[in-house]
Amino acid sequence: MPAHATSEAAPAKINLALHVTGQRADGYHLLDSIVAFASHGDRLSFSPAERDSFSLAGRFGPLLSDKAEGKDGNLVLKARDLLREALAAQGRAAGPVAIELQKNLPVASGIGGGSADAAATLRGLLRFWQASLSSDRLADIALKLGADVPMCLESRPLRARGIGEQIDMLDTMPDFALVLANPLKAVSTPDIFRRLTHKDHPPIDEPPANGDREAWIRFLAGQRNDLEVPARALLPEIAEISDMLRTAGARLVRMSGSGATCFGLFDDRAHADAAERQLARLRPDWYFQATETAGKTIG
Repeated sequence: MPAHATSEAAPAKINLALHVTGQRADGYHLLDSIVAFASHGDRLSFSPAERDSFSLAGRFGPLLSDKAEGKDGNLVLKARDLLREALAAQGRAAGPVAIELQKNLPVASGIGGGSADAAATLRGLLRFWQASLSSDRLADIALKLGADVPMCLESRPLRARGIGEQIDMLDTMPDFALVLANPLKAVSTPDIFRRLTHKDHPPIDEPPANGDREAWIRFLAGQRNDLEVPARALLPEIAEISDMLRTAGARLVRMSGSGATCFGLFDDRAHADAAERQLARLRPDWYFQATETAGKTIG
């Protein structure tokens, strides 16, 4: 059957809590993280073509490479090539495709933009090529692309441990209204890890067994992001933007991943939308986005 144009969302990945619990002999850090995915993010489009092509659009598109090679090579193209290689090994055709990445999320900002794009590429191209792979083979490809890609492949509430490959679904996590905020300044993830004074923190507490939102907020408030202290030392704007979120009425404020994106949890989407407008007026040169996580409220 001929391929038909399709598109795939690449939701922002938010570390609601992130504990550094150890370090492997190969240098990889062991993490324990509570992860949710926002309704806002990037978007990938896939169209039939005579030859492969890749284009970038959106606010942050000009900041990305449109090549697969090199240290900063685009993960979308690396995902395309690895998936095509895996399908070819099974004798499956994977013809030319025109890919467009609508880059709405800040680059290198701690909300999994590149990893989400890679995961969306895998999902979208399997549909575009009308193909399938075993879940284990797909997970192998995802991990080869980066430690965050397997969880972005799921794009639903989860707890990730190890280097990110040990994933447990959190079906009781409720949805949260929130504002993502970023001063549009990069922080170096390796520098942050180098500044960690302890790399053997205790794991995250056991999450609530039901979907009560207040119980989850209390639970999250008792956790932390172990990367936030060193990140604040490198980029003082993280403290400033966190204070702005609190002043705007956020009930819980924390940095996501290695930063510099912070999030504030609000009572509902209306309050988050109002906070976004207020914050954008104060700092129109920064990034603010009201959104909500896709959770599941039970009981």
